[in-house]
Amino acid sequence: MKPVNLAASLVFAAAVGAGGYAIASNHGHMNHGDHGGHGDHADHSSDRSDLPASTRAYMDANDAMHADMMIEFTGDADADFILGMIPHHEGAVVMAEIVLEHGTDPEVANLAREIIAAQNEEIDWMRAWLAERGQ
Repeated sequence: MKPVNLAASLVFAAAVGAGGYAIASNHGHMNHGDHGGHGDHADHSSDRSDLPASTRAYMDANDAMHADMMIEFTGDADADFILGMIPHHEGAVVMAEIVLEHGTDPEVANLAREIIAAQNEEIDWMRAWLAERGQ
């Protein structure tokens, strides 16, 4: 069994919690075509010029991740999980890269590097898993 990486586990736990909150807060409020309440993200891109560069980068990364997570579901719970998690992990890598570019705290930078390594390893595993199943 693969040892658990604390940094990756914390990111996953935070993501699951945030995802659960997002689902709960959007329950019953989805309009067709708005990607589960995320359809207005692109509308705010022109309003971002007065924000710090890191904030704009995080917002863009978040928008891209959510768009990429809007997968075509297969009906296979395992495959659908993997297909959705790949862009989720890719989003975590991008966010970690943003903090490495804009952040100042060495401990956060170390965590970001651990996250990049762990998430990339898991992305490789998930892609191999999908390939083995012809996906």
